[in-house]
Amino acid sequence: MSPGKLLYKLYYQPIAYIKRVKKAGILNYFITQSARRSMVAYSLLLKEESQAAGLPEFTIYFLTGKKYWYQTAFCLYSLQKVCNSLLIKAIFIDDGTFTDELRTQMLEQFPSAGIVSHHETEDLLNLHLPADKYPVIRAKRLAYPHLKKLTDVHFHLGEWKLVLDSDMLFFKRPELLITWLQAPKKPFFLHDPITSYHYSNALMEQITGKSVAQHLNVGAVGLKSAAIDWNAIERWITELERAEGKSYLLEQALSAMIVAGETIDIANPEQYLVMPTQQKICQQAGVLYHYVAESKEWYYKIAWRKI
Repeated sequence: MSPGKLLYKLYYQPIAYIKRVKKAGILNYFITQSARRSMVAYSLLLKEESQAAGLPEFTIYFLTGKKYWYQTAFCLYSLQKVCNSLLIKAIFIDDGTFTDELRTQMLEQFPSAGIVSHHETEDLLNLHLPADKYPVIRAKRLAYPHLKKLTDVHFHLGEWKLVLDSDMLFFKRPELLITWLQAPKKPFFLHDPITSYHYSNALMEQITGKSVAQHLNVGAVGLKSAAIDWNAIERWITELERAEGKSYLLEQALSAMIVAGETIDIANPEQYLVMPTQQKICQQAGVLYHYVAESKEWYYKIAWRKI
């Protein structure tokens, strides 16, 4: 185990757990966890419905693994369910925790899916991002797995890629996403109700030399793989952390910097909701819900049952 992972397991993870319990209240925390376990159990019952031949076909990407498979299954199932006149194929990128049992489970539930192993990704990274030329990116990827949403996805075949977070559910046909998938021309992001980059706008714009859009959320993010400047990212990580420290939000900040100065497609926040309230979740009026932060409680207690 790397020093970064050991530090996380022995220090940061226990502290984060104590903070979550205290914030939620002990009884409510354990009620929420019971609801989460029910979601895990039900996720194994979700199965891709067979589709007629000749339907329009689109590919999306998930970085997932053993810990997150139940969320991935619900997200993909909900998307396929509301897009029943389309074939939505997923590529599952191994976050390093795939087992033979999990791969079998994935293909039993979603037989049209593709699976990219950890070893396949490592081979691509060694070819395109060798550790001797990109030591910062390669080290950060191991200590901070969220960076894999960039590094582990964008060297695979495909010009444009739409990457979805697993902790989301679709309740209506996402016309905006479908239109983007049909002919991607600009980067695509969700709209965050707050700007969640950790790093100051002044610093990000000083480093990139361009205007950085605010309120971008990477729950659903579409980028042109060939347009990502990995030499710049190697520098940016060092400069950001030297000036304003390390952050869980680094990947979101880097994604905003990658598209700095560009015209961006941003989803309507009234239809594609990030961190929805309990009331919004119960109303179920939106297209897509991204359950982050405080909305996680209602994701486990309410939302998945509506699928």
